[in-house]
Amino acid sequence: MSIAQQLIQNSPYIALFVTLALGYLVGKITIGRFVLGGVAGTLLMGVLVGQLGVDIDPGVKSIFFALFIYAVGFQGGPQFFGALNRKTVNVILSAVVMTTVGLLVVLGAAWMFDLDRGTAAGLAAGGLTQSAIIGTAGDAIGKLGGISEQAKSLMQTNVAVGYAVTYIFGSLGPILMVTWIIPTLMKWDIRKEAIELAEKNNNGKVELGAGEFNAITALDSRAYIVNNSSSILNLTIAQANDSLIDTAIELVQREGEQLEVNDALRFQEHDVVVVTGRRKAVKLQASQLGEEIDLPSSLELVEENRQLIATNSTLIGKTLGQIKQTAQKSLTRGVYVTDIVRDGNSLEITADLVVKKHDIVQITGKAGDLNRVANTIGQRLGSAYVTDFVLLGLGMAVGLLIGLIHFEIAGIPVTIGSGAGCLISGLAVGWLRSKNPKVAAFPMGASNFIRDFGLAVFVGIVGLQAGPQAIDAIREHGLTLLMLGVGVTIIPQIVAFFFSYYVLRVRNPIEALAAVAGGRSANPAFAALLEKAGNPTPVFAFTVTYAIANVLLTLWGPIIIGIITTNVAM
Repeated sequence: MSIAQQLIQNSPYIALFVTLALGYLVGKITIGRFVLGGVAGTLLMGVLVGQLGVDIDPGVKSIFFALFIYAVGFQGGPQFFGALNRKTVNVILSAVVMTTVGLLVVLGAAWMFDLDRGTAAGLAAGGLTQSAIIGTAGDAIGKLGGISEQAKSLMQTNVAVGYAVTYIFGSLGPILMVTWIIPTLMKWDIRKEAIELAEKNNNGKVELGAGEFNAITALDSRAYIVNNSSSILNLTIAQANDSLIDTAIELVQREGEQLEVNDALRFQEHDVVVVTGRRKAVKLQASQLGEEIDLPSSLELVEENRQLIATNSTLIGKTLGQIKQTAQKSLTRGVYVTDIVRDGNSLEITADLVVKKHDIVQITGKAGDLNRVANTIGQRLGSAYVTDFVLLGLGMAVGLLIGLIHFEIAGIPVTIGSGAGCLISGLAVGWLRSKNPKVAAFPMGASNFIRDFGLAVFVGIVGLQAGPQAIDAIREHGLTLLMLGVGVTIIPQIVAFFFSYYVLRVRNPIEALAAVAGGRSANPAFAALLEKAGNPTPVFAFTVTYAIANVLLTLWGPIIIGIITTNVAM
């Protein structure tokens, strides 16, 4: 036994983290426009490292996948429920087309190559990456009449063999389809399309990428030197501020020294004043302040953005213009509304914008000024860095409970599964958070980490577990079954994509690609698409099609066993 095998047997998680490191390293390799990506890279490296014989508890894979899919649901919850409309029917039909074509391709392969029932079911389970088919097909084989127990046992073994041979490409194929083949064929830039869809869903507000920010801020600070023509000369700060609209004098410098600002301070000639306010208002009122100069480097103006949850009944239902008219000017001086978030989306700040309960209102100004008005708006939003583990724990628990739900369709048992259950609970908790920001805090940084790390572990373990069995099965059964698996994986995606795009008119690139991944119940492909998109826009189409595909693909096991009459040769 090699040193590497001994280490892995003593601590199999060494192999897991080596797989993650190598996978994401390989995933960075670029050939022309093709980038493999961390998800596909991890899957391939898992297969290679898995040849050393890595034994990891399957429960680890399940819990990390549950964490991944819960975080995905949480981030996409507000957009998901907002996107439910008549268009949903076409997305659902795309999943029906995908799964039906998948069944027909399996039956065609079984007829052309004289596959027995067990091998055909295994081909479906691996090529369509729906492990539930193993269980439903195996149960159906056990109930067959007129066949010896030995023949049944051999067919059930063939289900596992067919699954092992075809599963690796069954997982890799959809990744290549949704992140490279289809986008290249259609000349789509996934990131660009995802940004445009996000902006459309967000009423045209620009979607910012990693490291990007809007350099044009709502507020502007400028410096002026008071001269003989200044209308504020000899006025107090209180008097000067009363004459200004949507601006306030924040700092005063006299003879090189910064003065303590108070309402009684009176301006003198050659004083340097710093005015902050809305960009247009500052520009319009510049002439009465004096001669504009560069901001002195010695001056520091510390302000903060404070997010408040609108709960004050005197504000709810009124426009920002009405609120401004009824508020005392002295109370709101130096305080500016710079953002309002509703249902997870930032709204355009206008005088006609009506404030609704639980809107997140961002106000900007000096801390002392903000303290004057904060209580009149509502409760301060919790820290942007603290996770609400109460709702996180309950959300995961509820999701796992939903996953235990099982029912029968035509006597065939169907289980929701922990993945679908946690996706549902994540969507619900994410939507709840958008409606009531006081609960279910799950900061973007934290949810991104849980999503990405959960996915990485899940895909890594899939590769580690599938590798040895698949290689052994390929050696024993040759390449024919492997190539049939490639056909079962690729053909339904091509047919379903073009049917959905041209007939069902699912034309948005991100929704079309997400429907392909969801209709195949292809979690790694969805994860790779999320990675390329850089935002949660694929969540809606994937969630709808994933739910339909999970049920239909599970039903295909007994149907394949019932339709195919070929048994194993004894």
